[in-house]
Amino acid sequence: MKEFTVKFHLADSEYMTALRLVCSAVCSAHEMDLDALEDFKVCVTESAIILKNCGFDTVTAVFGGSGELVCTVRGEGGKPEKGDNELSLALISALVGDCEISRRGEIIEKVTLRA
Repeated sequence: MKEFTVKFHLADSEYMTALRLVCSAVCSAHEMDLDALEDFKVCVTESAIILKNCGFDTVTAVFGGSGELVCTVRGEGGKPEKGDNELSLALISALVGDCEISRRGEIIEKVTLRA
């Protein structure tokens, strides 16, 4: 699968809907079953929410992978700070098999999900 990138500002919640739609399309192209698609879509959205809670104003989501679907969601700009993300992190842990959280100190900067 070729790499597919989406970048948007977190200030407008309409972009979160667009991210969910893009994620659905990529998962469908990757021939994921409906339950796995829904779980992955929730995890990608929660990853963007985590970055918003950490003070980033822009997010870049990169979809790709060969064999397995990988999505890396990275925060950019803004004034990064520690955010309250316990619920989102618990949800991601429950729904996706493999997740990598990249931090700078206590600030989450990037979430990588593998389906």
